[in-house]
Formats: sequence, C-alpha cells, structure tokens
Amino acid sequence: MMDKGRALVTGASGFVGSAVARTLAARGFAVRVLVRPSSPRGNVADLGGEIVEGDMRDPASIAAAMRDVRYVFHVAADYRLWARDPQEIVRNNRDGTRTVMSAARAAGVERIVYTSSVATLKPRDDGADADERDRAEEADAIGAYKKSKVAAERVVEAMVADGLPAVLVSPSTPIGPRDIRPTPTGRIIVEAASGRMPAYVDTGLNLVHVDDVAEGHVLALEKGRIGETYVLGGQNVSLKAMLADIAALAGRKPPRIRLPRGPIYPLAYAAEAVARLTGKEPFVTVDALDMSRHLMFFSSAKATRELGYAARPHGAALKDALAWFKQAGYVR
Repeated sequence: MMDKGRALVTGASGFVGSAVARTLAARGFAVRVLVRPSSPRGNVADLGGEIVEGDMRDPASIAAAMRDVRYVFHVAADYRLWARDPQEIVRNNRDGTRTVMSAARAAGVERIVYTSSVATLKPRDDGADADERDRAEEADAIGAYKKSKVAAERVVEAMVADGLPAVLVSPSTPIGPRDIRPTPTGRIIVEAASGRMPAYVDTGLNLVHVDDVAEGHVLALEKGRIGETYVLGGQNVSLKAMLADIAALAGRKPPRIRLPRGPIYPLAYAAEAVARLTGKEPFVTVDALDMSRHLMFFSSAKATRELGYAARPHGAALKDALAWFKQAGYVR
C-alpha cells in the first residue's frame, strides 16, 4: 500500500485534472491543486483540497506549488485543436512540461505521473489497435496539438533518462461529467444531443470514461514502472455508432447521411478564416478532417496487464456525459 502523502495536480480546474484530483482525494491523499488565476473554479469548488494559483509557464509559481509535495500529476495542457498562432500551443505544452518537471526534480518529488496522450501514437495503416509501441515523430503528427504532445513527451523521456522519477500515461478520448469547456468530443456530444449533427464522416475513435482515466493515473502512481508509458483507453467505436448512441439517449433520430470529406474542406478553411477574425475556435478544422482519415483505435492491454486498469463500456460514459451536460444547461 502506497503511503499517502501530498499530491499536486496541475490543470485541476479542467476535465481530466479535476477527475484525477477527485480520485486522489477519495483515496485519502492530501490534494493540492494548481489552477490559473483566470480558470473557472466550478470543478474544484467542492473538492476540499488546497487551491494554489499559478501557471505551468511560470517557474516561480510552479516552484512554490511544489513545496512539501510528495507526488506530482502533471495534467495541465493547452488543449486546443486550433489557434491563431499554432506554435503557441507547441511552446505552451513543451516548455510548460519542462518547467513542471524541472521544478519537481528540484523539489525532490518522489514520483511523477505525466499525462501524455494517444495523440503521440501513430494509427496503424491496417486499422488495427495502436499501442505504446506505435510512436509518432513530431514531423508525422497532424496539427499543433499533436505535435506539442509529442514534443512534451520527448522532454519527459529525456529527463527520465537523466533520473526523473516519472511514469507516463496516454488517455484516449475521455468523456463524462465536468467537461466544462467542453472538449472537442464533448462539443460533438452536445451538438448531437441537441439535434444539430444530421450527418457524419466515416471515422472511429476510442471512448473512455474520464473517471476511469483518473483511476488509471492513480494506478500508474502505485504500480507503474518509471519511464514506461501506459495507454488509458476504453472502447473503440465508429463515429456513426457513437452518434446513434447519443441520439438514442437524447430521444432523437440518428444521423443517416454519410458525408465525403472533400466537400467539407472548403467549409473548414472558411471556418478557420472566420476564427482568425473572431478568435473563437471553429467547430470544424482542416487538421480535424485530416485526422479523421485514420481510425483512432487503441489498445490498453499493457495498462490492464501491469496496472490492473479497467474501463467501463463507452455507453455508460456517454450516458454520464449527457446527464452532466443536461444538468449544466449545455443541452436543453
């Protein structure tokens, strides 16, 4: 049984970070959460842990947050699929990760769990499930977010080789309660449940309940091997099937029109042009269309084997996500 000490969670106001913080608190850890001054506090208001303000790009605030901390969960990330300056996403995630890891090493933290992403893995050409061995290079990754996560992962791996006690976890596509932003997948759930997605493209993804991802983080702390990466996924599902499941839960008809990607590209370019003027993230992007050409199917067999990780069916995760979006007023 791991001795319960103080655990610092970065990005705890967000979707995955708040789930990790809640799981740690339920397990009896003393939880300290790092949130940016501008971040909404809804996800940490009832947590009961210690809230400190800071930013992963600010070394002074990160160093202060590390005081008397035994374990660190670095969950914070710039999770945008589009930005006016795409390199800003890369800088934030790569350099912010280096700042957090350097501060943890300087503070003598006993163990770190770093939240990477399946974005750092290459989908297999034959459509089979990708796993931890299918490593992408930054040049291969589609879009700034994926490039940023590859770059950040390489920073952590280089520091592990130099003695940093970090374990890496790679969530697939988390869904569930407290998706306040919401995430790109959460937006799909909201739009589909609201009857605003009459069509789909032929693609697939791996859906996992956010609370199962959080449980996987704690298992990685307790049982993970230093320097190893563990995919934390759930079930592979086609977008068509996912939208049909949402429609059934929301009492709507599922979309029946399958769209070819080609005609959508002009819409994506136009949406990005508007976004550059307004600063609001577009609903469809060129990078997202490029990504949809690949089946984002993954295997969590290693995490199951080494950590005892398990995930509930994706339908239960969709049900919890939709219930929360309705309660929070995103779906009427």
